[in-house]
Amino acid sequence: MHLSKLQKYILLQGFDTKNKLDRKGLVSFYNYSKKKPNREIMVNSITSSLERLIKKGLIVGFGELTKEKKFINKIRLTKEGRSEAKKLLGEQKHLPLKMTKVKTQKTK
Repeated sequence: MHLSKLQKYILLQGFDTKNKLDRKGLVSFYNYSKKKPNREIMVNSITSSLERLIKKGLIVGFGELTKEKKFINKIRLTKEGRSEAKKLLGEQKHLPLKMTKVKTQKTK
C-alpha cells in the first residue's frame, strides 16, 4: 500500500500513543521542513490525509459530521493501521546521500 510521508507520520504517531491522538499534534510534521507552508495549507493537507486514511480503514476519526463537512478532532488506529505501522517501523529509512562516480586510474 502506497502512503505519503505525512500519512506514514500520522500512522507512526498514532502507534506511539495508547489512546486517541489529538490532530493538533500532527502539525509538528512540518517542523522538520526547510520551507514551511502557511497554516491553512498545513491544516488542509492534514485533513485530506486523515480522510484518505479513514477511507483505507487504517484509522478511525472522532469528531463531528455535518452535511457539508467533517470535523475530525481525534484519531485512533485500527487493527490494520497498527499492522501497517509495524511494517513502517521495520522499513529502512531513506538516507539523503548523493551517489557520485569515482574515476579510476588505469595502471600500466
